[in-house]
Amino acid sequence: MKQNNEWYKNEKKKWNEERIHKVASTLSEKNPDAIIQWAVQEFGSGLALACSFGFEDVSLVHRISCVNKQARIFYLDTDLLFKETYETRDRLAEACGVSFIRVTPAYTLAKQAQLWGEELWKREPDQCCMIRKVEPLRRYLASCSAWITGIRRDQAPSRAQTEVVEWDRQFGLVKVNPLAYHSAKDVWEYIHQHRIPYNPLHEKNYPSIGCIPCTRSVKKGEDPRAGRWSSFGKTECGLHPGGRANRNKKV
Repeated sequence: MKQNNEWYKNEKKKWNEERIHKVASTLSEKNPDAIIQWAVQEFGSGLALACSFGFEDVSLVHRISCVNKQARIFYLDTDLLFKETYETRDRLAEACGVSFIRVTPAYTLAKQAQLWGEELWKREPDQCCMIRKVEPLRRYLASCSAWITGIRRDQAPSRAQTEVVEWDRQFGLVKVNPLAYHSAKDVWEYIHQHRIPYNPLHEKNYPSIGCIPCTRSVKKGEDPRAGRWSSFGKTECGLHPGGRANRNKKV
């Protein structure tokens, strides 16, 4: 793995708070394409785009495919995704001419049930997210120097301070958020303009789409993320700061 202790120290030193702030301030005035181009030039093969196949991420897949068809684009396959999500993956791969890297948990659903009991998500959703999302992501990002995400400031209060470039303390690398200052309307306009395939669940009141057991449609007037873990005081799976993510629990 690339991320040994010496590399980590050097990278963290290189991307100190002052430099992060300077780069973020400069790029915050740029459009997402310019931010992605900067990231591709800066990090090369060490850059990876995380795709959940929500509408923000499909727009980013299209944008990065216009810069580099061989860009590393990965998704976390929890084995609990909607069939519409897998179908969106296939349509997007064909439309943009890219390949997706499938990142899986260390445990199958059967093994998870054996170790922690059936339907862990109903009892301990934080633990389930840790097993099926956070730890697989941690392992994958160990080979990266930066990752791109589709998070936006107006998605949730927990994301309101998101910058276009940040140091990700949790995973120990640079985090690039090209859509940080964009609204949902901005993203949808881009999708329709370029006729990008998107998840049809968005048309059924699913603004945020995750795993089947922990995602429901959103009612009129509800927060866009109200459909995620709606029976729990939880708004994040642990990949990004905020909500009720448990990052300290080990698996």
